[in-house]
Order: sequence, then C-alpha cells, then structure tokens
Amino acid sequence: MVEETNVGYSGINIFTNVVKPKGHSPVPSSADLKEFKEVTQRDSLVQLEKEIAALLTTTSDDKKDLAKSQFAAFSRLFQRFLEESGSSVDWERIEQLPIDSIRDYNTLLKPSPDDIHSKLEKLVVVKLNGGLGTSMGCRGPKSVIQVRNDLTFLDLTVQQIEHLNKKYNVNVPLVLMNSFNTDKDTEQIIRKYKGLQVEIYTFNQSCFPRVSKETLLPIAHDCDIEGNIEAWYPPGHGDFYDSFKNSGLLQKFINSGRDYCFISNIDNLGATVDLNILNMLLDRGTNPLEFVMEVTNKTKADVKGGTLIQYENKLRLLEIAQVPKEHLEEFKSVKKFKFFNTNNLWIKLDAIEKVLNEGSMNLEIIVNNKTLENNLNIIQLETAVGAAMKSFNGGLGINVPRSRFLPVKKTSDLLLVMSNLYHMKNGSLSMSPLRMFPTTPLVKLGDKDFAKVKDFLSRFATIPDILELDHLTVSGDVTFGRNVSLKGTVIIIANHGDRIDVPSNATLENKIVSGNLRILDH
Repeated sequence: MVEETNVGYSGINIFTNVVKPKGHSPVPSSADLKEFKEVTQRDSLVQLEKEIAALLTTTSDDKKDLAKSQFAAFSRLFQRFLEESGSSVDWERIEQLPIDSIRDYNTLLKPSPDDIHSKLEKLVVVKLNGGLGTSMGCRGPKSVIQVRNDLTFLDLTVQQIEHLNKKYNVNVPLVLMNSFNTDKDTEQIIRKYKGLQVEIYTFNQSCFPRVSKETLLPIAHDCDIEGNIEAWYPPGHGDFYDSFKNSGLLQKFINSGRDYCFISNIDNLGATVDLNILNMLLDRGTNPLEFVMEVTNKTKADVKGGTLIQYENKLRLLEIAQVPKEHLEEFKSVKKFKFFNTNNLWIKLDAIEKVLNEGSMNLEIIVNNKTLENNLNIIQLETAVGAAMKSFNGGLGINVPRSRFLPVKKTSDLLLVMSNLYHMKNGSLSMSPLRMFPTTPLVKLGDKDFAKVKDFLSRFATIPDILELDHLTVSGDVTFGRNVSLKGTVIIIANHGDRIDVPSNATLENKIVSGNLRILDH
C-alpha cells in the first residue's frame, strides 16, 4: 500500500512515497522529518546556486557586477524562505501599544516661517514608481495614467515639488524608484520636466528571477530580461533600502547635508510633503526619530491593511499575511487594531546607512503565488518597505487625517479624484468645503464594464456631481449623460442583456434603478 505523506515548509508541499509492509504502520519520527526537511532545503539551495551561476554567464560584462549583487540578495532571500516556517509573529507575545507610540497629528506644531527654508533643505522626496497600470487596463507605468485635468500622477507630483521649491526658495529633490517594467518609459517622460524648478533623480529596484513552484528553480534560461519578461519580477518596495544605497544616491544626499527622506506610493494623491511632520522630526535635538510611519484610523474598508504593533519592545508593522488563520478576524477588528499603515514613511538617511552596514535589516518575506499565461505556477518572494521599522531605533506612528491617504487603485477611486469632491491647487488635492461630511463616498463599480480606464471614461459624458453622495453601486451596461447629480445612496443595476442610460441633467437621490432604461435622440 502506498500513502502520500505531506511534509510542508514555507508554503511548499513535498510528497514522498511511504511503503507500508503488511501488519506494520511505521510513523516517521519528528527527527526523521526534521532531517528530511534539512536535506531537501540544502539540496534546493545548492540547485538554485547552480542555476544562478549559469544565468550569470549570460550577462553582459557591463551589467555583471550589478547582476552579481542582485543575485546574491535573491539567494539570501530564498535561503530565508526555505528555512523559515509559520508566522514570524507569536500572537500571544503582541504587547499593548504604549501610549506615546502613536502621536496625534493635531498635536504637531507648525514651523515658524523663518525655519521652513532651512528645514526643507534637509529633505528628499522619494516616490515608489515601480508599478504598471495593467490592473486598470493601461499600458506602461501606472504613474502616467491621467487622473485629473489631463494630468498624470507624475505630473501632479512634479507640480507639488516645484511649487514647494518656488514658494520657499529651496531645492527639494524628487527621487523615483523605478522597476525594469517602468524605467525606460519614465526616463523618456521626465525629459519634459527639464525646464521646471525641480531636480529629478531615478534609480532601479532589483530584478529577481521568478521560481517554479514545483522545482523551486528559476524559470529563466538567460538574463535577457526583455526577451522573456515573464521570468523576472521586481521584489516589492522593501527592496528600496539596498537599491537606494547601491545607486549611490543615499551617500550623495547624506554628503550634501540631507537628513530625512519622505517615501510614499506615487498613486497616493494625499501623500504630499507635510511641514508639521518635518518640523517635528528636525526639532528633536539629540534624540532623533529614525523611522516614522503615518497611520490613519481604520474603517471597515481597510480591514486588510497593515497595522502597528508593539513586539519585543519595538514598534513594528504587522501585515495580514503574517497573521495566523485563527486570529484573522481579530486582526480585522477595528476595536483592537485601530490604525492602518498609509505607507507614507519618514526615515533618517544616516540610520538607513547604519542599519544596512550592520546587516541587521530582516524584512518579513511575502510569498506571492502566481500562475503565468502558460499555466506555470511560480513563486515571487517580496518584501515591504514599512516592515523595516523594527530594524530602526526611535520609531513612531503619527495618526494623520484620512486626507493623507488617497490612493487610486481602481476606477472607483478615479471617479472620486476626478469629481467635484476635490479641488486641485499646485498639484495637491483637497476636499471641497461644500462637502458636508469629512468622509469620502463608498463607490463600487462593476468589474466587467468599468475596471479599465478606457471603458470607465467611455461611460461618463461628464463626471457626475457627487458632493452629497454617500454610497454608489453600479453594475452592468450603464452610461451617464452630462451634468448628472448623485445624492445619498444610489444603486444602478443593469441585468444581463439590459442597458441603462442615465440622462443628462438627471438627479438621482436615494434611488435604486434596475431593468432597462434608454433615452434616444430623435
């Protein structure tokens, strides 16, 4: 009789055949399983090293040093993936957040006008620009999607920094962390900003090989990334630290007297330079903060977002992927974990250098399982930039207003930022004073007809007035005429085969519309 025994580690299952003689039921001892596990791990690592050495021989001479460095980083990550199992957090050892670990933004002091210039000269702004717009049906970098008045995420970011530089007569540099997916397009696009008062620097995050889930070996056969782009991936924004240092920019900014970098996702339109936070950082004297994370109050829409916890006497980020299954509901609780991470981070530059030189940065691994178009199951090992918090001294969370978290991940977010809900000035969005409530409406648009930007835009003659909207759900073949106004709760459902055209100048307030509605010109 043959039985499959499942020995799992790091999310990978290994099957061995155990032949059971008649009348006996041998059970592998824990020592046997441990030894088996160690042997298979060691073998996997040896095989991976061989494959990487072979890949390295296909790299051109001018890129060999960079490839060596990146492959070494990947090997270290892969080794940790093999060795680690289970959650990196012992749930019972999570401590209560100390009272002074999260500071209320409203308690921060404004800098005096005379100090603003000198304090801004200590700052570097970094935008994470490695993502593509594919999830919204766009080609190229996500940062070139038009979000407001024909301006892109990148346009708005450059406008913000240029305004800051002109207003306070400073030179705050803008740094873009690109990936191999976005670098070429971004380099071409930023040429148009040459005449503006903003210095733009770029560097690339690492390029790691995707690994087959079955063999645990790279699926690439050579280092021709463009020729086989599906075999490679950028390993998450936790790669910022190593790549920033390797680019030479970290040392350059330290040498020029810069103290802090402000890091955020380029698609978070609320992540602008905040003078009150900068003032707090630079007024600490001999007790500097090394790592500050902006958090905001968690709502039911944010239950999957990472949160801050106290663990082993340090503040650290807890992501949903680290939570044991039996504690998932507890993690999602708005009462127990009141805040979530906006991924707006303020980090001391010389502290980054110190932690990297010590080799003490140990970011939790995010295992991202994917299936490619050829049905090959692969693994991507990634890390998150906020997970480094535990490696720094002097960590702090700041509970910021929700307005500092305005990400555009879907077309439902795009509807909000394109609408009259927001005013735009110098590249920054602020909520209209005519909005009666501080919260944004909850908007759900059907995936089939609205998920892609092109389809989304084709369904609105103009973006509706949503100043008084609480909740909008739209599903099916629905279009909106000009100057439509939506108020309260509006639900519009066109069933399969039906079409609903909301006529121009219509006002829908607390309405459910379903069935078939077409108004034709004659």
